[in-house]
Parts: sequence; C-alpha cells; structure tokens
Amino acid sequence: MRAARMTNPQTAPPATTDPRSVQETHVTGATVWLTGLPSAGKTTIAHELARALRAEGHRVEVLDGDEIREFLSAGLGFSRADRDTNVQRIGFVAELLARNGVLALVPVIAPFTDSREAVRKRHQAGGTAYLEVHVATPVEVCSVRDVKGLYAKQAAGEISGLTGVDDPYEEPESPDLRIESQDQTVQESAATVHALLNERGLV
Repeated sequence: MRAARMTNPQTAPPATTDPRSVQETHVTGATVWLTGLPSAGKTTIAHELARALRAEGHRVEVLDGDEIREFLSAGLGFSRADRDTNVQRIGFVAELLARNGVLALVPVIAPFTDSREAVRKRHQAGGTAYLEVHVATPVEVCSVRDVKGLYAKQAAGEISGLTGVDDPYEEPESPDLRIESQDQTVQESAATVHALLNERGLV
C-alpha cells in the first residue's frame, strides 16, 4: 500500500476561497422624503415609522431638519438659494446612506419643486430607491399645532419668511404618497408609509 504523503502545515500553500462561492447579502436601502408645512407632522411620523422599522430589524436613520441645520448647514439662511443648498446637502447624505443599505427617513420641508426633483434625479442616477411623501396637513391645522411656536411668532411680527404663510410652498403634484395627517393617528400615518415601502419591495 502506498503511504499517504504528509504535508508540512508550515509550508502548505494558503487556502483560497473561490469568490464565486461567497454569497453576498444585499440589504435594500431607500430614501423616504416627507415634505410638508411646518408642524404638518413630518418628524413625528418619521420617528414612529423608524421605531416600527427598527423593530423589524431594518437599519434606519432619521435626518432631522433642525439637526442638519445645526451640524451640516450652519451659516445658511432661508433665502431660496440657501434653502436649495440645504436640501441638496441633505439629499446627498440620504442617497449615500440609502445606497449602503440604510432606510433614510427625511422629514424636511423642501418647499421648492425643483430642489426636490434634483434630489430625486440624484437617486435615480445612482439607482437608489426614492419615495416622496407629501404630508398634506392644511396650514390652518398646522398653525393650531404650532409645535415650535413659529406661526405665533409670525403672527406677532417677530419672524418672517414662514413657509406656507409669507414664504412659498410648492406642493408636490405627483408624490408617491399623500397623507392627510389631520384625519388619522400618527400610527396610521406611519403604517401607510410602511405599506408603501412594502409594496415597492423595500422592506
């Protein structure tokens, strides 16, 4: 019987792995941009949706408009040019997160159609999923909610340039979803967005 040849483990060639045998795990990401007037309920809905998605094991980030203003867009004002720059910066970060498997929820007013479309086109160019959700709460309801006291300050003459009051807000003509938040609970609104994500195969 021929003796088996023993290989010295110190001189044995390193094991190689055929890259074709490695199965890559693809995690779907997407940007969900919630646009609407101040106090429409955008951020509240985004955080409720984030809670539900995280409970399912998804990677989620909420890009809060106030936090972006403080840390990424400090120094920008509220002129049309500055608002556009702010939206494009947020859009860049959202697309970066989304193409790396994160569900980026963006509750940011983004009052101008051309700014929002530029963000959508950035996502389309990269093959990244993008959903536009219009939280279509009427200004009369928003002014009663007045979460940050902005409507009261505008009425008192303390501030100007409030979106939807003395500064323009261009409503989306064909959003992926329109939510009438005044007619349903926060949980119902979040569930509606979740259903859209599910319908599009993103969760």
